[in-house]
Amino acid sequence: MLSRRSFLQNSALGLAALNSNPLRAAQSPLGQTHHKAKAKRVIFLFMAGGQSQLDLFDHKPELHKLFNTKLPPSVSNGQRVTQMTKGKEQLIQPSKYKFAQHGQSGTWMSELMPHLAKKVDDICMIKSMNTISINHDPGKTLLCTGAELPGRPSIGSWLNYGLGSENKNLPGNIVMPSAFWTGGKGNVQALYSRLWGNGFLPSKHQGTALQAAGDPVLFLSDPKGVSRSTRRMMLNSIGKLNQADFQSIGDPEIKATIAQQELAYRMQDSVPELVDISKESKATLDMYGPEVHKQGSFARNCLLARRMAERGVRFIQLFHRGWDHHNTLPKKIEGQCYDVDQASAALIQDLKQRGMLEDTIVVSIGEFGRTVYGQGKLNRDNYGRDHHPRCFSAWLAGGGFKPGLSYGETDEFSYNVVDKPVSVADLHATMLWQLGIDHHKLTFPFQGLDFKLTGVDPCDVVQGLVT
Repeated sequence: MLSRRSFLQNSALGLAALNSNPLRAAQSPLGQTHHKAKAKRVIFLFMAGGQSQLDLFDHKPELHKLFNTKLPPSVSNGQRVTQMTKGKEQLIQPSKYKFAQHGQSGTWMSELMPHLAKKVDDICMIKSMNTISINHDPGKTLLCTGAELPGRPSIGSWLNYGLGSENKNLPGNIVMPSAFWTGGKGNVQALYSRLWGNGFLPSKHQGTALQAAGDPVLFLSDPKGVSRSTRRMMLNSIGKLNQADFQSIGDPEIKATIAQQELAYRMQDSVPELVDISKESKATLDMYGPEVHKQGSFARNCLLARRMAERGVRFIQLFHRGWDHHNTLPKKIEGQCYDVDQASAALIQDLKQRGMLEDTIVVSIGEFGRTVYGQGKLNRDNYGRDHHPRCFSAWLAGGGFKPGLSYGETDEFSYNVVDKPVSVADLHATMLWQLGIDHHKLTFPFQGLDFKLTGVDPCDVVQGLVT
C-alpha cells in the first residue's frame, strides 16, 4: 500500500523534477549552451579585502598637487560612502608608487606589478567597476553569488549546474584559499563556505575546497587497515541502501549523495595526481616564481588552477586575502603584490602557450576599491585607505575578452565612474555570455520564483568588453 505521505512526497518531487531543467527557458538540455560559446571554463582570482585601484591600476598623477587637501564636496555630492572615516576630514592621499604605460596598448600599470605589466596586451582592464556593498562580507557574497544576503548559489555552482562537468573524476567547482600572504595578518576577514556553496541548487553543485596542508581533500586517504577493495565493497553496500531509500522516498538529494560518494571514491586516484607538480618542467616552475614550491601559496594554487583547467574543471576559484589596508598600506601592499604579481602573469602565459587562454576566462577582482582620501596621520610614504564601492578596477584575460583594452574611466579623484560603468551583475552577465549562457535564461525554480545569478536589477552583457 502506498501511504498518503509517500504519495504526496512522490507527487511533489515529480513536479519539481519537471521544472528543474537548468536551461529550460530555452528548452535546452543539461550541458547545452544558448549560443556558441567563446569560453569553456573560468579561473577566478579573488583579491579578498579590496585592492587599492589608486596604487595599482588607476593612474591619477595630478593628485600629487593636492596632497593633504580636502576632497571637494562636489565630488562626493555630500554622500558618505565609507564607515571607517565617518566624521573625519577627507584629506587627499596620492599614491606613492610610479606608474608607466606598457605594451602596444599603452595600459597604465603601477611599479608594484612588473610581471603583470608585461602581459597588458593579453588582459582587458576594467577601470569602471562599481558595487552596492560597503563592507567586506556582503561585498564578497555579492561578487561570488550575485546577492549580498547569504543563501544564494555561488557562480561556480551556477556554471556547474548549467553546463555540467567535463571530468567525471574531479569536481566541476573547486576552491583554493591561500594559506598565507606576505602582506601580513592584520585586517583579514574570514572566508565562508557560502562563497562557493550551492545555495538552493542540488548539493552536487557545491564547490570543493582543497586544503593547503595534509590531504588536499578531507578523508581522501583510506583509514589504516582498510584496503581499496574493502572500501569498494563498503561503498557498494551503502549505495544499495541509498538506492532503496530513493525508491521508497524519491528525494533527488539521495541520488546526489550516491553520485558524490562515487566521485569521492574516484577522487582518491585523481586528486593526488592533480596536485603532484613534480613532473612540471623547471621552466614552468621558475615562471611561477619561488613561492610555487610552498604548498598553499597563491603561486602554487595558480599552477594547480592551470592543471585543473587542463583536466576539464569548469570553475576554479582562488582566494587571496590580506588586501584590507586601512593603515600602513605601502608595507602591506608590497607584500601582497609579491604574492600575486608573478603568479598571475605566469598563469596567463602558461595558458597562452598551451593554447588554453582562448577558451579560459581568467578574472582578477576584489569586493570593492579604496578611497582617494587617507586614514590615520597622512604621510606621503605611509598611509591607509578606506573602503570604496563607487569605483574600482578589475582585469580579465582570455575567453573572448578583448586583449589590450582599457575600459571605462573614473574622475580625477578615482571617486566616481564617469564613463562606461560596469556593475557586478553586468560582469556576471558578460562572463556567462562568453560561456554560451544567456543570463536571463539560466534559472532555477525556488520558493515560487525563477531565480538567476544576476538577480532582478537591470543589467546586461557589456558588449564593449568582448569580441
